Amino acid sequence: MKIFITGISTDVGKTITSAIVVESLEADYWKPVQAGDLDNSDSHKIKARISNSKTKIFENSYKLNTPASPHLAAEIDNVLIELDKIIEPETENHLVIEGAGGLFVPLNQEKMVIDLIKADYKVIVVSRHYLGSINHTLLTIESLKNRKLDIAGIIFSGSENKSTEDFILNYTGIKCIGRIDEEPFFDQNVIREYADLFRENLLALEKSKT
Repeated sequence: MKIFITGISTDVGKTITSAIVVESLEADYWKPVQAGDLDNSDSHKIKARISNSKTKIFENSYKLNTPASPHLAAEIDNVLIELDKIIEPETENHLVIEGAGGLFVPLNQEKMVIDLIKADYKVIVVSRHYLGSINHTLLTIESLKNRKLDIAGIIFSGSENKSTEDFILNYTGIKCIGRIDEEPFFDQNVIREYADLFRENLLALEKSKT
């Protein structure tokens, strides 16, 4: 099973979500494009937060120095991001793929993060509550549906807003895989607790098709 994790915006909890899903399934992890923070990248953060011994963390296809939109970071580094050079790693294990920002973050002048999502990927949308987040969540889901991509479910991140969550789930008909509360910190123990909570719903994705 290949799971692509995207967010409704930046800084909504994609990497924490990725760590939980990776730990829950003892899956492998791959972030195709990393822009900025190379000494403490999302791959480093995943490695620090998981505790299973099975997960393999694959190298980024592109490592860019500037914390900016990938197309700009690549331009500053005098690099062109080419999708045919972003080659999915081979593995017999489950694979968790983490996007960069939201779906329409540009990779170059023609392609965006959504163009990395293949037909056999199951997409998990990470939604976090802020003013405008309902709109961003619905636009994200609508865009995935328009491309006939397999939306596996939503994970809500941060402080609970039941009214918002209920509206999003009722309107879209998308399944809620779980919610990640506002925790004081996310260490291996906390990640493992969430991994245990989410495991049943995540394993059920193998049999589901939206």
